[in-house]
Amino acid sequence: MSKIGVIFDLDGVIVDTAKYHYLAWKNLADSLDFEFTEAHNELLKGVSRVRSLEILLDIGKVQLSEQKKQEILISKNEEYLGYIMKMNTDEILPGAEKLLNTLDDLGVNYVLGSASKNAELILKQVGLYHRFFGIVDGNAVSKAKPDPEVFLIGAKKLNLLPESCIVFEDAIAGIEAANKANMTSVGIGDKETLKEADFNFNSLIEIPEDFFSRFLSEKIKK
Repeated sequence: MSKIGVIFDLDGVIVDTAKYHYLAWKNLADSLDFEFTEAHNELLKGVSRVRSLEILLDIGKVQLSEQKKQEILISKNEEYLGYIMKMNTDEILPGAEKLLNTLDDLGVNYVLGSASKNAELILKQVGLYHRFFGIVDGNAVSKAKPDPEVFLIGAKKLNLLPESCIVFEDAIAGIEAANKANMTSVGIGDKETLKEADFNFNSLIEIPEDFFSRFLSEKIKK
């Protein structure tokens, strides 16, 4: 059994579905007659669907009944599903498959740790579902990031202690959750935005060839 394991966020790390979330949320904002920008969309990264709606309504200074909120959440997800049902292998972000191949060669298991409730569907659409040792998504947790629950469950699936896990995240909430879980955090994206991460790379392509083997060497020494 490997002495380390890896937990990947989905959106913005393995695939880019943020653009589809943005389109669906923007259409909602348009229907409510206020502007929702790509900058606003950054606030929704790594956040649950319910919390995302709350943030969006705060931006528009709109108040709705709980029943209306539930109706909106359903319709937004249906629109989003329409987009992701058209996804294919072309949607996999550069460097992702090569990284998974490296982990396979090293015998390092990896799981998904995502807030998305559609994570399994997305992985199946892009042909990567079978490669993951386990899936922890929005259906499996009661607390959203920055709570570390999703990553702690991931560590259990890997049968490893949290400190033996490496988390790849593109969101501030995800980095915070990984740090709270006492895991090694790797920020994928803007270094200044993800400055709390233990390591930073603009994309998966930048990760050094020996990145994981160095971790394995350290664990063996211990």
